[in-house]
Amino acid sequence: MERSFTTRSAEETENLGQALASTLVPGTVVALFGNLGAGKTAFVRGLARGLGVAGDVCSPTYALVHEYQGGRGQSPLLVHFDMYRISGPGDLESTGWYDYLGRDCILAVEWSENIESELPQNCVRVHISLGETENERKIVIA
Repeated sequence: MERSFTTRSAEETENLGQALASTLVPGTVVALFGNLGAGKTAFVRGLARGLGVAGDVCSPTYALVHEYQGGRGQSPLLVHFDMYRISGPGDLESTGWYDYLGRDCILAVEWSENIESELPQNCVRVHISLGETENERKIVIA
């Protein structure tokens, strides 16, 4: 089922991510699509907060992947990928992507358009685009 939202600040985008986190089960892949500056990392910060992750969450642009443990050790591990520098399935091997698939963790994948052919069919797709004002975002979750 596709749902559409409009957020008017980074905080609202984070809150939407937090709300989505409560519906996720271990093994879920959250594929994020959107241009540079669209709010993908803000959305992931909200996911992390919703999973009880303490501390800062930042884009793993150079590291390619960050791991965050959920709150009190009971929530699933959040694995945050940035596929901006990945040009296709052949580059995925070095990220650990295939090792994480199917594990009891939640994968949040920025720049999913770069690995679309490798995404699981049942992944949660989050498309974020700029709105009419500087801070407005249109977000479609499918």
